[in-house]
Amino acid sequence: MSYLRALFSTYENNLTAVGEVATKETRDHKMIEYMLLPISHTTQTAHVELTVNLDGTFNNATVINKISTILPFTEGSGSRAGKNFTSPHVLHDKLMYVAGDYVAYTNDIEKRVGFTTYIQQLQEWCESPYCHEHVKAIFNYVKKGTVIRDLVSREILQLNDDGLLIAKKNVKAEEKAEIFTVLTGEQESTFVRFNVHIPGEITKPIWRNKDIFDAYINFYNTKLKEKDICYVSGENEPIIERHPNKLRNSGDKAKLISANDSTGFTFRGRFKESIEAANISYDVSQKAHNALKWLIERQGKTIDGRVFLIWGSKNPDVPYVADDLSDDTFTDFNSLLMEYETDDSSYADTKEVLARQYKEIIAGIRKKVHITEVDDEIIYVLTIDAATPGRIAVLYYRDFQVNDYLEKLLKWHTSASWRQVHKKGDKWIEYYGSPSFYTIAHAAYGPHPNDKVIKGVVERLMPCVLDGRRVPLDIINSAIVRASNPQFYEQAWEWERALMVACSLVKKRYEKEEYRVALDKTNTDRDYLFGRLLAVADVLERSALGREENRSTNALRYMNAFARQPERTWKTIQMNLQPYQMRLREKGIYYSKLIDEIASTIPIESYSNKPLSGKYLLGYYSQRQDLYTKKEKIEEGEK
Repeated sequence: MSYLRALFSTYENNLTAVGEVATKETRDHKMIEYMLLPISHTTQTAHVELTVNLDGTFNNATVINKISTILPFTEGSGSRAGKNFTSPHVLHDKLMYVAGDYVAYTNDIEKRVGFTTYIQQLQEWCESPYCHEHVKAIFNYVKKGTVIRDLVSREILQLNDDGLLIAKKNVKAEEKAEIFTVLTGEQESTFVRFNVHIPGEITKPIWRNKDIFDAYINFYNTKLKEKDICYVSGENEPIIERHPNKLRNSGDKAKLISANDSTGFTFRGRFKESIEAANISYDVSQKAHNALKWLIERQGKTIDGRVFLIWGSKNPDVPYVADDLSDDTFTDFNSLLMEYETDDSSYADTKEVLARQYKEIIAGIRKKVHITEVDDEIIYVLTIDAATPGRIAVLYYRDFQVNDYLEKLLKWHTSASWRQVHKKGDKWIEYYGSPSFYTIAHAAYGPHPNDKVIKGVVERLMPCVLDGRRVPLDIINSAIVRASNPQFYEQAWEWERALMVACSLVKKRYEKEEYRVALDKTNTDRDYLFGRLLAVADVLERSALGREENRSTNALRYMNAFARQPERTWKTIQMNLQPYQMRLREKGIYYSKLIDEIASTIPIESYSNKPLSGKYLLGYYSQRQDLYTKKEKIEEGEK
C-alpha cells in the first residue's frame, strides 16, 4: 500500500475526529491545540481578531499572539507564493486581501487586485445555496472597505504623519503599538481573522464552527469540474494539480507533490503533462495531507526538520521504535520493564526471565492500544524531510502487520538488552532493555550532539529495528571509543551511561554468542577475559581509595591504551596496583587470586598486544557488576 493510500485510509477511519480540537503538552510543558482538518481547509497564524455584528457592522478588534487559525482556502490560495496577489483565501487573510482601503493607507496600487478577487469569491459563496449567516455578516462588513480605518480607530494599527501605515523602524520603542510585538515584518503583513458577535448568545468561533466547515466544503465541491482516474483510489473523481503544503508546521512551504516545468523540469521528457506522473483526486489529496498534518502534530517526532512518524491504520496509538527523543526511555517498553525491577541483577538478566517479561509486555501493549482482536491492523512507518524549501521527500516508508511489527520490536529489545539506568525526576531507576536512539546518539557522538547528528542516527537505526539490518559499524565503533575514554566526560554518570550503551550495541553485534549482564565465568574469549582483568584492577584500586577519594583509578586512566595494547598496558596497570594491594591486606589477596585465575585462563598465544574488540567492555562491565554486587551482599550481611 502506498503512503498516500495509507494516509487516506487513516483519515477515513478517523472521521469522528474531523473538526474536533485536541490538546497535547509540549517539551516545555506548554499546551498546544491541533485538529484533524476538514477538507478544503488549512491553518494560518493570525495576528488580529476582528469582530463584526450580525448586521455587518464593526464591533471590536484585538491583537492576538500568533494563534493558529483554521480557514477555508482554494487550490490557488493554498499554494500561492511570491508576488501572486490574485489568490486570496476565502474568508480570513492578510490586509492586502481583506481591506478595501489598503491602497489608501499604503499607496501600493499593485495589490489592489487582491481585494477585488477576495470580495468576488466571497460574494460567490454568499450567493450560493451553501452560505452561512455568519459568513454573510462578514461579507457585508468587508465590502464596505473600512477594515484598516476601523483597526486604526481602535489603535491596533499605527499611521505616520502622511496618514499611511508607518514603518516599524520609524516608530519609537515607547510608542510602538501592541501589533509590533506579534509581527515579524511590517504592519502590511498583518493577518486578520473574523468573528461574529450576537448579543445575548454564545456562538462558536468561525474557525471552530463545523456548520461553516461543511457549508464551504459543499460550496467548493461545486467548483471542481475536471474528472479523471485517481492513481490512489482508482475512482473517476475531480482532480487537482496543486497540492497542499504546511505539513510539518504552519510556515512549511515544502510539498510532497509538486511540478514546475518552467524552471525545475521535474517531469518533462518522461511525461507530457504533470498529471500523467501523479494524477491524484482532490478528495484523496486533501484527506491524505490533512491526515499527515494531524499525525505529525499528534505524535510525530521532528528533529532538525526531519519527521519520524509511526501510526496504526485503525488506531493511531502504537508503540514507537523510539518514543520520546527528549527522554531516555522507550516509553511503551521501558515503563513496563520498570515494573519487573529486581535487586538480583543476575536473575533479571537470565534469558528465561527476560523472555517471559517481554512476552507479558507485548501482551500489555496489545491491550493498551486495543489491537488484541484486530487481525487486519496495519502499522505504518514514515520518515520525511525537505532537501529544499519547496520540496519534501519520503525517505523511509514501511507497513507491517501489527504482530510482525511487535515481534520486530521484541527482537530488537531482547537482542540489544543490557542493564540501563534511567533518571525519572530525582530518582534513578534500573531496568534491563535496549537504549533509546537518542541515548545511542549521545553515547556515540558526545554528550551534546547537534540535531543533524541525532536525526542521522535515528534514520540509520530505524531499519535495524524494522528491517533486521545490522547496526552500522561506525556507530558501534564510535560508542566503543567513547566508552573506552572515561576522561571525555565531566560527570561519572555520563560515562556510565555511555558504557551501558556501548555494551548494548556490542551485544547486538555479537547476538549469536548470547552475551548477558551476568558474569559468564565459562567464557574463554580473549577480549572478554582481558575486560575482566581490567574490571578487577579497577574495583581493587577503588576499594583501597575509599569513598572519600573521587579520582579516577589507573585502570580507567589507561583504559583506552589498554584497548589498543592490552599486554603492554596491563604490565603498567599491574605495577601500579601493588601499593593498593598492600593497603587492602587480606581483602587484597582475594582480588590478587582472581587476577591470577583470569590471567591463567588466557592462552599464551592470545596474550599479546593485538587490539581488543568491543567484547572487552562486556567482560569489564559484567565482572565489575559481579564484584560490586558481592560486596554489597557482604556489607549487608555484616550489618
